[in-house]
Amino acid sequence: MTNVIVAGGTIVSSSGRQRADLALLNGRVVAVGRDLPAADLVIDATDLLVLPGGVDTHVHLMEPGDLSREDYPSGTAAAAARGVTTIIEHTHGHPIREVEDLHEKKSHLVGRANVDYALAAHTWPDRVDRIPDLWRAGVAFFKIFTCSTHGVPGLDPANLLAALRAISDAGAAALIHCEDESITAVAERALKESGRTDNGILLEWRSREAELAATAAAASLVAVTGARATIAHVSSPAVAAVVTDARARGGNLAAEACPQYLLLREDEVHSCGSLRKFTPPARARSDADEDAMWDLVRNGTYSHFSTDHAPSTMEQKQSGDIWTSPFGLPGLDTTFPVLVDAALRGKIDLADVARLYCETPAKRYGLFPRKGHLGVGADADFVLIDAAGSWRIDDSSLLSKAGWSPYDGRVLQGRAVATYLGGKEVARDGAAHQQRTGSFVDGAGRLPAGVR
Repeated sequence: MTNVIVAGGTIVSSSGRQRADLALLNGRVVAVGRDLPAADLVIDATDLLVLPGGVDTHVHLMEPGDLSREDYPSGTAAAAARGVTTIIEHTHGHPIREVEDLHEKKSHLVGRANVDYALAAHTWPDRVDRIPDLWRAGVAFFKIFTCSTHGVPGLDPANLLAALRAISDAGAAALIHCEDESITAVAERALKESGRTDNGILLEWRSREAELAATAAAASLVAVTGARATIAHVSSPAVAAVVTDARARGGNLAAEACPQYLLLREDEVHSCGSLRKFTPPARARSDADEDAMWDLVRNGTYSHFSTDHAPSTMEQKQSGDIWTSPFGLPGLDTTFPVLVDAALRGKIDLADVARLYCETPAKRYGLFPRKGHLGVGADADFVLIDAAGSWRIDDSSLLSKAGWSPYDGRVLQGRAVATYLGGKEVARDGAAHQQRTGSFVDGAGRLPAGVR
């Protein structure tokens, strides 16, 4: 059907809520209001919230690469089931470093995604000159590490400066993982020389000081170059303050939030070990610390949310010790739900959810106005949520190949009833339909010619 009305729901946007209907034509929103003309198909949204589909801009699906950890069918099924309709993905196992890499990956992914997707490139120290061509070819942003992680080399300050200049000149965007290589390397060497293998080494190895030092350096260079950049997974108020200071000096700098820094505690690594091995690690030590993090969400210090979905199976996580197990947490099954839960419990507003996980990330990476809202002209990507419903996160019901979550056992308010991509249902009641209708979206927010 190309003529659809979504009737009776409460539409949530970054500016608030309104009781209104949506008229859809050819996968786009063509009208918002009441008493809209009759349609060939009516989607009954009575007593339901209608939110824009989530836009998750920091996702790793491991494809091409080691598909035992995650692939596009499973990862995008997890996204669709919980209301995420667009992702920006980059895998460390098969990084995009050349235009040819981008073309190869785009070709490989045809027919493998349940949601729409853009692709990010990695910035290698010796390939800064590839940035302009990759940007013109349609990557969404350039991922930069300041320390060698996941097999990706870190950029020292000289290479970081060169990369940010190239990104600024191209009009592109960067996502920067901030941990100082010299600090982490010295800590790693000392810890290994002492023979330590206890779980607590993670907090000393990937320390607060390493994150702060790298964030300060990156923020200064962003301001100097005029680049558009985001500091990935800002873990604490201290790091967020560095971003705020850089903004005050005119830096075009965003602060990315991830749920793990608001919901998990630093000391959990001692008992949970590799199941809490992600970097930077969780920093919150108390209820007061957690409250301070939510304050950053409410006052606008955090620009947007992402998952940093970096899955491994339980078996993979528990192989070896804290040194050798893989970094990362799964998150596509849970991030939108925990944000909706936070809103329904009064920690934030539903409008904050639409702003932080839909509209702002779409704007930050060139996907707006096609993605991130439900105004006229937008893609008809949305999720219907029963605010009166609830559900329990259970490892056995998750769709990611990881098969586990650090939030296992939590009961969340709000239940995703159905998710729609381009006006077509792609998931219902926690299950994705596996229709694989997701399409590539380039860095300027354009779907390929002829698609929807």
